[in-house]
Amino acid sequence: MSNASSLIYAIGGDHAGFPLKSVVTQTLTDQHLQIIDCGAHDETSSDFPDFALAVGEAIRSGKADRGILVCGSGVGVSVAANKIPGIRAALCHDSYSARQGVEHDDMNVLCIGARIIGPELAMECIRAFMNARYTPSERHARRLAKLLEIEKRFMKA
Repeated sequence: MSNASSLIYAIGGDHAGFPLKSVVTQTLTDQHLQIIDCGAHDETSSDFPDFALAVGEAIRSGKADRGILVCGSGVGVSVAANKIPGIRAALCHDSYSARQGVEHDDMNVLCIGARIIGPELAMECIRAFMNARYTPSERHARRLAKLLEIEKRFMKA
């Protein structure tokens, strides 16, 4: 994968995540990063699975390289996104997890709880996620292959 500035990021979140998503989207746009805004576009009550699906589909279709999802706790979007084949989403409220999730587990969607962390920490996590690259060492590749095999097994069911 290329450096963070050449990737396309799909971002989405429900009404609870909207205020933080707005700050994140503006910050990334100001940095001239390529963003696909998958909604929500205001604080009208909305359902987090809709935005997880939109971000996941953007990644699966190749329109986006990675995704960022924001809801109240971050848990709902994480659960929803992980139902989509090919999506490896994790809830991260620290930069170490956001970086290591990519480096070790090839995480492609970062989930954040807008009611848990503020904009500064969110951006720190996002920067760590964006700048990290998967490191396919033997143990990482072996574990990722097992994750993919689990996904394949249950997709057949």
